[in-house]
Amino acid sequence: MEFTASQPGDTEEIVALFKKTFSDSEGAEEGLLIGNLTLELLTMTAPEDLYCFIAKEKDQIVGSILFTRLMFESDVRAFLMAPVAVHTDYQGKGIGQKLIKFGLDNLKKNRVELAFTYGDPNFYGKVGFQPISEEVLKAPLTLTYPEGWLAQSLVGDEIEPIPGDSKCVEAFNKAEYW
Repeated sequence: MEFTASQPGDTEEIVALFKKTFSDSEGAEEGLLIGNLTLELLTMTAPEDLYCFIAKEKDQIVGSILFTRLMFESDVRAFLMAPVAVHTDYQGKGIGQKLIKFGLDNLKKNRVELAFTYGDPNFYGKVGFQPISEEVLKAPLTLTYPEGWLAQSLVGDEIEPIPGDSKCVEAFNKAEYW
């Protein structure tokens, strides 16, 4: 298994991976929604606001993860980890956790201070994410599942409250993702 940054020519295969993975687990409508989100993130987000990492097995992309800039009124370097997908045939083998750790290590090397995600605390807790209240760090839009707002410091510090609002990249600025 090879973990690496994606290349511009990988976009179509990455979008297909997200569409299939989410269709298999959540239904065709969710697969289409997340496939379209992934396409928008990869094609409409400024390069300095996006990291995309992949897991490859025999020249096939079997996992992918995206990180997009999350902006606060203060000068903190933060990124949102979403979406994450591992091909259905490769799930349950630790690939997702290894891919997340690979991505977080790359963010650390690029002096990112905080990583966020919005999902299952039990799963993401295995890779260092902890629930965080919006009184400490406000989400960009109203959360339908506040227990799923998670963060971790990438610089080893305790997470301090950041006053004010946050903003996500344009592709994520839609209520259906929150």
